[in-house]
Amino acid sequence: MRLYDTFTRSEQELPPPPGPIRMYVCGPTVYQRIHVGNARPFILSMWLARWLRSTGYDVTLAENITDINDKIYAAAPGASATLAADASDWYVEDTDALGLGRPDHEPKATESVPEIVAMIEELVAGGHAYPAGGDVYFRVSSFPDYGRLSGRHGDDEAMHNPSEEAEADELKEDPRDFALWKAHKEGEDTSWESPWGRGRPGWHIECSAMAERWLGPVFEIHGGGVDLVFPHHENEMAQSRSLGHGFAQLWMHNGMLRLAGEKMSKSLGNVLSLREALDCWGRETLLVYFLGGHWRKPLDFSEEALKQAAAQVESFRNVFRSEGLESNSGSDPGSGWQRFEAALEDDFNTPEALAVMHGWHDPELLRRGLEVFGLESLAETESAPAELEELARARLEARARKDFAEGDRLRDEIAAAGWEVRDVDAEPGFQLVPKR
Repeated sequence: MRLYDTFTRSEQELPPPPGPIRMYVCGPTVYQRIHVGNARPFILSMWLARWLRSTGYDVTLAENITDINDKIYAAAPGASATLAADASDWYVEDTDALGLGRPDHEPKATESVPEIVAMIEELVAGGHAYPAGGDVYFRVSSFPDYGRLSGRHGDDEAMHNPSEEAEADELKEDPRDFALWKAHKEGEDTSWESPWGRGRPGWHIECSAMAERWLGPVFEIHGGGVDLVFPHHENEMAQSRSLGHGFAQLWMHNGMLRLAGEKMSKSLGNVLSLREALDCWGRETLLVYFLGGHWRKPLDFSEEALKQAAAQVESFRNVFRSEGLESNSGSDPGSGWQRFEAALEDDFNTPEALAVMHGWHDPELLRRGLEVFGLESLAETESAPAELEELARARLEARARKDFAEGDRLRDEIAAAGWEVRDVDAEPGFQLVPKR
C-alpha cells in the first residue's frame, strides 16, 4: 500500500506490518460545540478507515474525547463534569450528522483514569517521572530522543513546554518537564484518588493511556491536527517510548482550517460551529468542500469555497438525474477506477480523487467512488409532488401548441414551488429537479 510510504515517520520505527491497521486520532476537548475546523481530523480518519477497509485491510479506529482539562474547569467552574457530559453529547450528535458512522472506540479520559494512574506509576518507578507537591512530572532529560518528532531535538529553548494547561514551574526540575498528574485545586469539581493524593491527569498522559488501552503498546497510525505535534504528540511519544513501548509507527498531521487567513481557533474567536455549518450548507456540500483540500495542507473556509462545493454537489447529482436519459458511454469504468485508486494511494490525495470523479459519467462508477466518502446519498433522486408533475405536463402541452406565454407562466409557478423543469428527449419529455 503506497499510502504508508508518504506519512511522517517518527524515529526508531519498524516497517509497517502487513496485518491489521490500528489508528488513533486525537479528538476534541469538550467544553462547547466543536467548530467546523475540529471536524477535519474526524472526517479524514473516517474516510481513511473506509478506504483502507474497501481495499481489504482490517482497520480499528480509536478517537478519544478529552473530558478532563483545564479549559473545561475554566468554562464551567464547579460544574465542569456536567458541561463535559453535555458537550460530549453535542460532539457525537454533530459528527453523527456528517453521515460517516462512528470510530470503533471513543474512549473518554474520565473512563480511563485507572489506566492513566498505572502508566504514571510505571514512569515513576523507571525514573522517568517524579512526584512534586501532589503533582507528578515527566522527566524530559530521561528520554534522549525528546524533540525528534517535532524537529526540535537539541533546541532547549524550543522545547520548553507551552501547555494549554497551567503548570507550576517552581515544582519542576527542568522547564521542559510536563505534568502527568495534577493535585486537586479549589474550585475543581472532579478529582480521583492516586498514590500522590487526590487529583486528576494531565492532558498528554490521557492520550498515551487511551491509545494503548484500545490499540496496544504499538500501533500503525496516529492522527490529529498539525497544531498537536508539539507539545502534545511529542509528549505522548516520550511517555510511551520511555516504557519501552513502540507506540505510533506513523504520524498523520492534518492542516488547519483558516478563516480570513488565520487558523480557526476558539481562543481567537474566529470560529463557526460544525452545527452552524451543517445547518447552513448541508452535509454533502461540507464533505465535498473537505475533499477539495489535501489533508496535509491548510484549508481556507469561506462562503465562496462553500458555494463552489455546492456547485460540485449539483454536478454529481446531475449524473444520476441523467441516468437513462442519455448515453454514459464516455466513461471507461476500469481505467476510471484505477485513476481514482492511484490518487488515494498517493498520499491520500482527495483533491485528485475529486477531480477524477468529476470526469465520470457512469452512474455506477460514480456511486462507488462517492461511497468511499459517505456521499452515496447524492445518487438518490427526489420525486416531485404530483401537482408539479401535472403543471410540467401542462407546460409541455402549451409549448407544443406554441403558447409560450402560458408555458413560461407554468415554468415560473413550478420554480416558485422550489423546482426546476428541464426539457429532455426521454419520456415524459421533462424532468423536475429540486432547486437548492
